[in-house]
Amino acid sequence: MTQDAIDVPVTAAAHEPLPPEFFTHPLEDRNAQYAELRQTCPVRAINHPPGAEAYIVSDYEMALKAFGDPRISKSLENTPKWFRDQLYDNSPVQSRNMLIADAPDHSRLRKLVSKSFVPRRMEKMRPRIQEIADQLIDALPESGEVDLMEFARVLPVMVIFEYLRVDVADREMLYEWSHVLGGAPYADEEGNQRLKQVSSAFEQYILDLLEARRSDLGDDLVSQLLVAAEEEDKFTIDEIASTMSLVIIAGQRTTTNLIGNGLHALLTHKDQFDLLKASPELVVSAVEEFLRFESPSYRGTLRVAAQDMEIEGVEIGKEAFVHLLIAAANRDPKIFDEPDRLDITRGSNKHLTFGHGAHYCPGAPLSRLEGHVVFPTLLRRLSGITLAVPEEETQWVYDNSVSRGLASLPVRYERRLPRDTAAAAAPEASGCPVAHGSV
Repeated sequence: MTQDAIDVPVTAAAHEPLPPEFFTHPLEDRNAQYAELRQTCPVRAINHPPGAEAYIVSDYEMALKAFGDPRISKSLENTPKWFRDQLYDNSPVQSRNMLIADAPDHSRLRKLVSKSFVPRRMEKMRPRIQEIADQLIDALPESGEVDLMEFARVLPVMVIFEYLRVDVADREMLYEWSHVLGGAPYADEEGNQRLKQVSSAFEQYILDLLEARRSDLGDDLVSQLLVAAEEEDKFTIDEIASTMSLVIIAGQRTTTNLIGNGLHALLTHKDQFDLLKASPELVVSAVEEFLRFESPSYRGTLRVAAQDMEIEGVEIGKEAFVHLLIAAANRDPKIFDEPDRLDITRGSNKHLTFGHGAHYCPGAPLSRLEGHVVFPTLLRRLSGITLAVPEEETQWVYDNSVSRGLASLPVRYERRLPRDTAAAAAPEASGCPVAHGSV
């Protein structure tokens, strides 16, 4: 069952903040609420983080401009002191990476991973991603009912941790730690105490891994970070550790939600399901549509006003949080024809799920590749697959992070088919649409 919906009057004036629950609880008709926001108040105050000055931007063109607006910062140094101190105190391992930095530091830190996630390098991982997907499907029952969110969770974890070359025995622990870190900061003291403990343990694990890998370099991501740092000679060990924490956290959740949200969209739109099953070569445009239709990240990551400013007549004070509402922008009818319709053949899909501009998500090629492999494989191998619960009982998870995904995805299928080694693989990653932007 879904959580209780909240009654959010969106037609009030912009200075009347939406409650924090607008982010943390599902709405009865979320997309209708987003549509009303775009039409009546596309820049709207919200009480999130609680007690801070903050605004959401729900219009596509306004959000697109905001992604590149030099007055809007991603640096922790421009956040309110209480927020900055809280993150430094509770989770210092997350405070020194490119996600919370402006140029020139952002450009410098981005070089650590800029060569590690290019489509050409990611394409080399396709056979192993295919093997992992098939292994996970092989482990399913011959027929019956399963929760495919477990598949959606495990596959990205296995992929990113193999790319990092971490011990198999450590992966569940790292997954649990990254889940805690991904929700930072927390509103309650207990949550922040747990965050502090996990952050400390996580950072020490990464530092130990980096030290061990120095004498055992390979083609894994940890080795690539160390080599890049040595070549550039301008990164601290703390910055490398913080970058690794970002990769581990972001490398799982976004793709998990892409798989879960995309499968749910297919299972609730039979015409599109049948089309993709009959024409698996459509998976490239299908993945872009899943990213738009049910974005794995419903809003952008940290942004604050670096100065007093104005967006579309709404005055925004220095240090105010600016939340770019990606899920609303991705349904803007001024940009997308029939935006509430799932269309896996949609062309020129300029969704903002991975952002736009200098901060465009560097891990997007890997997430896309996993989607290109997973969807045709699942549709090919699980015969007669359907949702095992009514659509209205789907449980969406909203938390303190920017992600939106499913708590579970119970499905029923008639038969698990064997691997088809002669089946055509998903389209080459080089066929991916050009990236449009950043989170």
